Amino acid sequence: MPDDRPGAPDAVTYERLGAVARVTLDRPEYRNAQNSAMTYALDAAFQRAADDDAVHAVVLAGAGKHFSAGHDIGTPGRDAHLSFPRKAGLWWDHVGKEGAEARYARESEVYLGMCRRWRELPKPVVCAVQGACVAGGLMLAWVCDLIVASEDAFFADPVVRMGVPGVEYFAHPWVMSPRIAKEFLYTGDRMTARRAYEIGMVNRVVPRAELTAEAEALAARIAEMPRFGLALTKRAVNQAEDLMGLHSGLDSVFGLHHLAHAHNAETGSDPLGGMDARTMRAAAARGAEDPPSEPGPGTRGGA
Repeated sequence: MPDDRPGAPDAVTYERLGAVARVTLDRPEYRNAQNSAMTYALDAAFQRAADDDAVHAVVLAGAGKHFSAGHDIGTPGRDAHLSFPRKAGLWWDHVGKEGAEARYARESEVYLGMCRRWRELPKPVVCAVQGACVAGGLMLAWVCDLIVASEDAFFADPVVRMGVPGVEYFAHPWVMSPRIAKEFLYTGDRMTARRAYEIGMVNRVVPRAELTAEAEALAARIAEMPRFGLALTKRAVNQAEDLMGLHSGLDSVFGLHHLAHAHNAETGSDPLGGMDARTMRAAAARGAEDPPSEPGPGTRGGA
């Protein structure tokens, strides 16, 4: 599916497999680093799936070796300075603004706002995760209803190294217990797919060669259920999760996230605490069980 930016390559692909729509992040050369073009292409794909009465379930996947190594902070396609037609909220455009106002406006839209919007897609979404699912990648996986991971998948949110308390969609204490969330954040270490399954963050772990078939088979099985019944059931569980504080928790921590960015900008040279893709990658490798699988250049979890 085109990203609607002149001269830019497609960032997301869309195909229908019977009653299942398959949506694929398609920047494998950059480990599916998420620029704004990808964000809005992904939103268009989810909207397309929502509008198609024949689609009962969705699979979200990532092309290549990695699901997603996070937000784009350094690839040739980085486009944080560009305007896009806003979809997730009524905040004004970040372009032409300065400091915290620019960061808050942009991240309210492309990070927190979009994730909330996608979480409410009234059709079940199965996420297929392989390789890196780091910080910004976590946000995409966490808004999905079910997660199937390959044995080589790993999860991490290393942005505390920047002095930032986790990614913008701060669902950590809801997708894992608070104590595990603290360890996950405090250390910035990678969590294996098997550990993620043990704590209930992942539904299934399968060999890498079986990931696509397993995720699509699970989505197809779900798609046999009545479409409206699925929508109501998803809404019921999401409402229960919100009653457990998720919605208000996201708002409160988003403010802390931007306090950290502003503190970094005021006391240092940039809002990322002096860290860049190279230094983040090197730090992550020190705590990794599988350093050769580390995310590639130009990627990071939160921007």
